[in-house]
Amino acid sequence: MRIALCQMTASTEPKENLAAVRDHVHRAAQEGARLVVFPEAAMVRFGAPLQSVAEPLDGPWAEGVRAVAREAGVTVIAGMFTPADGDRVANTLLATGPEAEASYDKIHLYDAFGFRESDTVAAGSRVVTIDVDGVRVGLATCYDLRFPELFRAHADAGAVLSVLPAAWAAGPGKREQWDLLVRARALDATVWLAAVNAAAPDPQADPELPTKAPTGVGHSALIGPDGTVRAQLGAVPELLIAEVDVEETERVRRAVAVLDNRRM
Repeated sequence: MRIALCQMTASTEPKENLAAVRDHVHRAAQEGARLVVFPEAAMVRFGAPLQSVAEPLDGPWAEGVRAVAREAGVTVIAGMFTPADGDRVANTLLATGPEAEASYDKIHLYDAFGFRESDTVAAGSRVVTIDVDGVRVGLATCYDLRFPELFRAHADAGAVLSVLPAAWAAGPGKREQWDLLVRARALDATVWLAAVNAAAPDPQADPELPTKAPTGVGHSALIGPDGTVRAQLGAVPELLIAEVDVEETERVRRAVAVLDNRRM
């Protein structure tokens, strides 16, 4: 299956970001992609007033993404914010396309490195997978990357590919942790992992310097089920088209049966 990793920098204006999504989807479809993945917070970047821009899954931003997916005939996964109880929002992935219509609310909230996502965001609780051209795909978001149980749950649900939209924060050692963790999670569950990070707002900025909000450091990557990097981008906005060999997942699982060999 051919997939597209759309490494973009979101602005604080949902309409601008929807236009960027539309452009990327049509470019990806022209290159034969069947699954097009955008970063976390593609609707509006962190640092914006999330409660005032959050929209329901039948709101104009989500409907705009659905229309683009229908026009291009592909499945699109993009990060947005939806209303939640009280004065918080949900950090939501919208998955929409010819076969798929689902949403995933981020389970593990980024209460780390001095940032408290849980102050404004309500945690999800459901493991979500979708089917794209007969391929089972698991959904995860950013800080979920630090929790291998979720990716094993994808595999237990039949997924051979997990997608991870992210807005990975800058800071000391954070880039190196990203590179390590995306490979580790693919190995943990013997899945392909498409990790789609937001591009760095300033590609010349030092990624070791923390920012007030997680806005991305780029370096989106496609990782094979054996943990090897198959393709990776730099820090700037870019579109990566790559092939996922579904049968390779089964070959790796026969060779390294970590899912079958679990005792806990």
